[in-house]
Amino acid sequence: MEFVNSSTPRYECLLFDLDDTLYPLSSGLSDACANNIIEFMIEKLGIDEDGVVELNQILYKKYGTSMAGLKAVGYEFDNDVYHSFVHGRLPYENLKPDPVLRNLLLSLPLRKVVFSNGDEAHVRKALERLDIEDCFEKIISFETLNPKINDSCDADYLPEIPVICKPTEIAFEKAFEIAQLNPNTTLFFDDSVRNIQTGKAVGLHTVLVGKSEKVGGSDYALKSIHNMKEAFPELWSGSDNDKESERIAYTSQISIETSVEA
Repeated sequence: MEFVNSSTPRYECLLFDLDDTLYPLSSGLSDACANNIIEFMIEKLGIDEDGVVELNQILYKKYGTSMAGLKAVGYEFDNDVYHSFVHGRLPYENLKPDPVLRNLLLSLPLRKVVFSNGDEAHVRKALERLDIEDCFEKIISFETLNPKINDSCDADYLPEIPVICKPTEIAFEKAFEIAQLNPNTTLFFDDSVRNIQTGKAVGLHTVLVGKSEKVGGSDYALKSIHNMKEAFPELWSGSDNDKESERIAYTSQISIETSVEA
C-alpha cells in the first residue's frame, strides 16, 4: 500500500467510481455484466457468436466502454434498453450492507461525489444494497453525462460523439462542471488504470483501488476502499467524531475485512 506523505495537498472533495471500487471485484457483478453485454450483442444486435468476445474486448479497449464502442462503430439501439438488459439483470443480492465503509464515508468532513459510467438505476441500486446511498451529495451517472436530447434541439448542439463516458477527458470535464469541483483539490478513487490515467492528466489526485502497487498515473494505491483511513488519516482531521469513528471502523473491520478482500 502507498501511504500519504507530508506534502499531500489539502483536499476539498472525494470523487468515487462505483463498480469494483466501492464494492470488491469478488462480488461477481463485473463478470455478470460482461456476460450480459455479450448476450446483448448476440441477441439484440445480431452479432455472430464467433468472435463476439474478441470484438467486445476491442471495443472496450478502444472506446472505454462496450456501449460507447458499439455506438461509435454504427450500431443503433435505445440506451435504456441496453442498460436494462446489461445492468437490470445483475445479481445485486451479492452486495451486502457495508457498515465499515458507511462509517468511514459518514465520518469524512469532506464533499463526496460518485462518478460512474453506469446508468442511474444501477448506481442507486448498488449504493442502496451497500447501505451508503445517503453518504454522497451527488451522483454523476450515464444520464448525467448523456442527457436525452429534446427533439426540438438545434442540430448544432448535438454531441460530436455518440456516448460520453470515462476514460475520455470530456467526461471528466463535464463531471467537474456538474459537481462544481476543483480537480486540483479533489482525490479520485477508481479501479480502472485508464480512468486513473485520464484523471491524473486533467489534474486530479488519483488513487488506484484494488491494487497493492501504483501504476503510471496513480498517486496512491489501495488494496481495498476500507483502507482509506489507514492511508489518508489527514482526511478526517477536523471531524468532531474522529476518535469514536476510528474505534468503530477498527472493530468492525476486524469482522468483515477477510470476506471483503477475498
